[in-house]
Amino acid sequence: MSAQSKQKVVIASTGASGAIYTKVLLDKLRTIRNQIEDAGLVMSDNARDVWEYELGNRDFEKYEIKVYEKNDFFAPFASGSAKFASMIICPCSMGTLARIAAGISNDLITRAADVMLKERRRLIIVLRDTPYSLVHINNMKIVTQAGGIICPASPSFYSKPIDFEELASTVVDRALELAGFDLKTFRWSENKPKSKN
Repeated sequence: MSAQSKQKVVIASTGASGAIYTKVLLDKLRTIRNQIEDAGLVMSDNARDVWEYELGNRDFEKYEIKVYEKNDFFAPFASGSAKFASMIICPCSMGTLARIAAGISNDLITRAADVMLKERRRLIIVLRDTPYSLVHINNMKIVTQAGGIICPASPSFYSKPIDFEELASTVVDRALELAGFDLKTFRWSENKPKSKN
């Protein structure tokens, strides 16, 4: 991605289990700063609590990224005119998914998601829940039909990850690539051992 094609991106984190995904995503953004014109972070109260519980710290406060409060509707990406190109909700709770599917913009996360859909821009939703009820599946269908991309937090293992962060990266890398970023990551056809003839 050239300097002329830097993009604006919104990162959101909700109260679903999986704070490691948010951490790895924020770490990855540091490595692709040259592809980012502007970035904003929104975390729900539950997301902060889950991070502290699962990771044992409040390191989300230490990242050099603009943080917006959940009810700050003056954030630039609350409007399509700001031209944020993509939004990644990672992880996304089923409650947040349901509100997006129903068009209920009751906080900055759901409003920004609504903006992405109405402006036909990239909305990547990293769901972290199992199993799925029919309600969940129908909400995924609605968001997909509206133009969003459902990217479940289902890690892959063929890259042989050695720790939780590498495992989480198999999901985060996919989400970032779906959002239009260029990453150096494991690629099956390029990295698998060649068969002997």
